[in-house]
Amino acid sequence: MPLNPERFLQSLHHLRSIGASGVAKGVVRPAFSAPDIAAREWLMAQLEACGLQVHVDPVGSVFGLAPGKSLLLGSHTDTQPEGGWLDGALGVMAALEIARAAQEDGGAPVSVVSFQDEEGRFGVTTGSAIWCETLDLATADELVDRDGVRFGDARASMGGKAADFVDPARFRGYIEMHIEQGPVMDGSGEAVGVVTDIVGIRDMKITMQGQQNHAGTTPMALRRDAFQALSAFNAALNERLRNVVTPQTVWTIGHVILHPNASSIVPGKVTFSMQWRDGDADRLTRMEAVIRDTAREIANVQGMALSYGRMLGLDPVAMDCALRAALEASAEEQAPDNWRAMASGALHDATNVAALMPSAMLFVPSINGISHAFEEDTAEDDLVTGLKVLAGAVARLV
Repeated sequence: MPLNPERFLQSLHHLRSIGASGVAKGVVRPAFSAPDIAAREWLMAQLEACGLQVHVDPVGSVFGLAPGKSLLLGSHTDTQPEGGWLDGALGVMAALEIARAAQEDGGAPVSVVSFQDEEGRFGVTTGSAIWCETLDLATADELVDRDGVRFGDARASMGGKAADFVDPARFRGYIEMHIEQGPVMDGSGEAVGVVTDIVGIRDMKITMQGQQNHAGTTPMALRRDAFQALSAFNAALNERLRNVVTPQTVWTIGHVILHPNASSIVPGKVTFSMQWRDGDADRLTRMEAVIRDTAREIANVQGMALSYGRMLGLDPVAMDCALRAALEASAEEQAPDNWRAMASGALHDATNVAALMPSAMLFVPSINGISHAFEEDTAEDDLVTGLKVLAGAVARLV
């Protein structure tokens, strides 16, 4: 397969320019934003130019379809509100380069996808979840982002580009190349990682309603302070999860809305995100019980009304053995004794797609383990090595 690494890197850098933050190599390209739509339109042109049939599904996921039964490669091109240039984009640009090379080499059956809203502006891997029917479209349309925008209204911003959903039966399997987004390979010096499984995730909003009051005249003992309730919940939760979790388990309160968020007012209401991840589905369920019990106890003690938002999440998923074997053989060929098999602590579209077809993932190192930040980066030599490993696996499979 006649790969062109320079063309691959040029495509990556061009995509980075669409929504460039102006800080480091950062990108601001959230789902359905103007830069996101511009990036998808550019991608459509590239896919059409290399001989693929362009198909945009009803939620904005972009496919470049090879004729007949094909292997699907890709990831996503939307970013976090303050994102890096490689998260998701790497997998799509690697797929594009391999599709180009396959066409130049006689048309090996390789298709490309960029799923919409992987980063979860509205949900959890929204575009691929809808395609894989783990989330129905009517329910998804009622999801709202942090600014109150409905998913249904946002997807309408792509106008008349939407068509029917692609039939998953036309694909033999799915491989997603991605940056590690963690420090393991950067610390070990290894060139690539072949993913064994992807952790599960749970995500929900919790609201505690107390009493808004004057910050100067309300005695501490009489306050129903929503922030103090959140603080107490966080401290208690960390302690109570000790005997449930493993060193690989993580949980995060990442988004907090405090009302009315003013210096001289005792806050009467707080809504916060509660997310937890682990490779064992039973442990995720046990953690949910601890989280809900702790929230209930804190609310009772501090005089808070308690409510929960919709639970979102995905179960842990093991990668397909045959696809993994092809990646491992290619990794050993391109980076002998310098690759590893590893679990993914981050969530990816492959989690959803694995319900429809054999799926696998390939990682390249992240410098200093940084991702979801403008400073996210990977050495270009490592990017090219990953591309060659992916191409080698594809050659073994098609």
